[in-house]
Order: sequence, then C-alpha cells, then structure tokens
Amino acid sequence: MVHAETSTGVLQPLAEASQLAKQYEALFLVDTVTSLGGHEVVVDDWGIDICYSGSQKCISCPPGLAPFTANQTALATLQARTHKVQSWYLDLSLLSAYWSASRFYHHTAPISMIYAFHEALALIAEEGLEARIQRHLRHGLALQTGLEAMGLTLHAQEGYRLSVLTSVRIPSGVDDLQVRKKLLNEFGIEIGGGLGPLKGQIWRIGLMGHSSSTENVLLLLSTLEKLLVEEGYSVEPGAGMIAAIQTLRGK
Repeated sequence: MVHAETSTGVLQPLAEASQLAKQYEALFLVDTVTSLGGHEVVVDDWGIDICYSGSQKCISCPPGLAPFTANQTALATLQARTHKVQSWYLDLSLLSAYWSASRFYHHTAPISMIYAFHEALALIAEEGLEARIQRHLRHGLALQTGLEAMGLTLHAQEGYRLSVLTSVRIPSGVDDLQVRKKLLNEFGIEIGGGLGPLKGQIWRIGLMGHSSSTENVLLLLSTLEKLLVEEGYSVEPGAGMIAAIQTLRGK
C-alpha cells in the first residue's frame, strides 16, 4: 500500500490493512515516499514487513536515495526463493549481501548524496521528529480550513486526509491550467493538477519538509483568492486567510 496517496490526498489506514495482510499470511509492503518525516510512520508496531521511502519529500533532501527496511519475515521469504531474481537493480538478495559482513559488491555508493542525507536527518533530529510531524499537521489543517472558508471542497474524506498534500476540487467554470500557470509564472508558487480521472478536477497542494510553513500557507491562500476572483469565482475577501490564522492560533 501507499501510505500517503498523493494522487488523491488520502492517508491510508495502515494498521487495519496490516491486520488484513497478516490474516492471509501475506507480506505487507508499504510505500512511505511522501509520508516519512511528515506523518507518523511506525514500522514495527504496524506490522510492516518491507517499507521504503524517498529522500526528496518531507525529509527535504536532494532526490535519489531510497531509505529501505525489511524485517526477518521478509528476509526469510527472500532466502526461501527457488530461483534468482531477474532484476540486478532491485535484487534484494544481492543488496542484503552488500550490507553483510562479506560486503559483496553491488554498486558504488553515492557518497555526496549520503552526506546530504545525513545533514537532512541531523536537521530533523534538531527539530525533533514529533515536533516536525506536529508542524506538518498544523499547517495542513490551516490550509484545509482556509480553503473550505473560501467555499472550496476538499477531495479526500475527512479523517483520511494528508497534512503534507491537500487535494481540493476545482470550482465549476474555473480554468485549472490558467490558475496554475499564473501561480507559477507570476508568484513562483507551484501546485499540482489532478492525475488520471481527476485531471482537471482537483488541485494538489504540497506542504512538505521546509515548505510546510505558516508563510507558505498564507501566501498560497491570498494568491489563490486573487486568481479565483479573476476567474469569476465569488470569494469573501480574506476569508481563507482569517480561517487559517485562527486555526494556527488554536481558535
């Protein structure tokens, strides 16, 4: 399963899914590319057998590294294979040997990226992991409250919404591409459009790592209000900003 499903803005209930996997004696593999460092990820407590992520999202590190963990159940399954893995790139048997005492060659380590990753982790440790998760939750909620105050509809179901990426439905009559182009070209703000069946139906607004800040939430809401009004959409002036600020203040 994908923990933070970024095409829809949904936070998947992993604990429940893990119970289902265990019921059928299946390995539970989880993609935490977007959630690690921004949402709670409890690998052992949730019974995750294999978990991987990416360095470029909430960890705020240059892209190219994939943090990865496999438990003993997953390794036992790997060791019980009756034929070799076809792929060299993701041959876990070779990778596991690379990190063993034998240190069997698999690849040349990207040293500069590992230094960058180390620094990113040091910054996370300095902030505190729990504080970092709470920061993402606080700013995600402020953005979502502000969008709803502007009369917009959030796409993901309440209770299963990501704080690191918010999906919001595009009002009828508003030009998706025109708004996103103006945000980027005139204000330096980039948001994503919908994918697949949701193309032209939603916007996807990321608040990950260093970009999850009060300044970015308020900037996006004020700018989006201006562009929506230009598109003929009626918005109560400042409604989104006021709602977001009240949320950030805990009111």
